[in-house]
Amino acid sequence: MSKNWQDITLALAGVFQATALVEQVAKTGHVPPDAYKCSIESMLDLNPESTLAVYGGNLENLRTGLEVMRELLRPGSQKHRETLRYGLGVLHLQKKLAGRRDMLGVIGSRLEQVAQQAQHFSSTHENVIANLGTLYTETLSTFRFRIQVNGDYNYLQQQRIANQIRALLLASVRSAILWRQVGGNRLQLLFYRKHIAQQVDDFLRRM
Repeated sequence: MSKNWQDITLALAGVFQATALVEQVAKTGHVPPDAYKCSIESMLDLNPESTLAVYGGNLENLRTGLEVMRELLRPGSQKHRETLRYGLGVLHLQKKLAGRRDMLGVIGSRLEQVAQQAQHFSSTHENVIANLGTLYTETLSTFRFRIQVNGDYNYLQQQRIANQIRALLLASVRSAILWRQVGGNRLQLLFYRKHIAQQVDDFLRRM
């Protein structure tokens, strides 16, 4: 059965871009603004025309995620271990969420409200990020399985950074849902790594 490797790879890049930003903000207190904006806005387009449209319609917006994936798919690579752990945790969370239609409904309706709020402020305004962080806390954080984020204690104690981390984890879960919708599954990560790696290289060459 032929798979749409382009869409599968784009959605996976969305997963790993958001988790790479989680690692970065937890350790340094900073995120690259363009990649951050892309991850946050990927949750706010509730009727996208295509997989790429979720990420603003521009491959460049996913450069961080694609570059991280290129490293992760290299045999024996030891880079981005935390990002990988968070990403695999997100795929596990998404599977749990898939069985909770009630929670999916809550997340969908709350994201509609956040999308309206983002029009009044901006997508990365602190109020918007705080709302997304609260949404993560009230839904995905209630599962027994939780993603433990490591980083600098001084940053992790700050409410603003805690909100950013939770909002980015929610963005990563959104991409994981998309990944499932376009035909992604965990077996591909074991048996079709070359297909995905070729697609990643192709996307990066086109930038």
